[in-house]
Amino acid sequence: MSRIGRMPIAIPAGVEVSLDGQVITVKKDKVSLTREIHPNMTVQVEDGQILVTRPNDEKQNRSLHGLTRTLIANMVIGVTEGFKKELDVNGVGYRVQKTGKDLVMNLGYSHQVTMTEPEGITIECPTANKIVVSGADKQKVGQFAAEIREKRLPEPYKGKGIKYVDEVIRRKEGKTGGKKK
Repeated sequence: MSRIGRMPIAIPAGVEVSLDGQVITVKKDKVSLTREIHPNMTVQVEDGQILVTRPNDEKQNRSLHGLTRTLIANMVIGVTEGFKKELDVNGVGYRVQKTGKDLVMNLGYSHQVTMTEPEGITIECPTANKIVVSGADKQKVGQFAAEIREKRLPEPYKGKGIKYVDEVIRRKEGKTGGKKK
């Protein structure tokens, strides 16, 4: 049995979980997340818990068991607490600001880079060098944070670029001024 897959998911107070065939919907207040479950997996809601079971021990079903349980658990966490990713912008003259629903970034290019905040995602810029991406869907938050980071990847010599707050950039030593013969 999958150690993760067999663990029940507790449904917190105020969270509504509904099953419609292979589609599970998790709601709380105005936040709602929906996901289609693989046909091999069986999901049951009983006694304030969600249980995920698999039909047999085939390799694919064992893989899907833990995955399905984790995806549903992330939906429950997403509607109750939400997810967030924080990014740091390092570099001389690099700065970010939020204008309406747009994130405007000066990243050393000849032009400003503008990104529009997608549905279900909120962007905050507490300082000129920090971006906070938050939302209920873990996958969307991570994907959008990765797209922002991609606009100016951190480089290993001076550490300039956009990086996650908890990311460690492995620094390299630059050229040394050796003597010419």
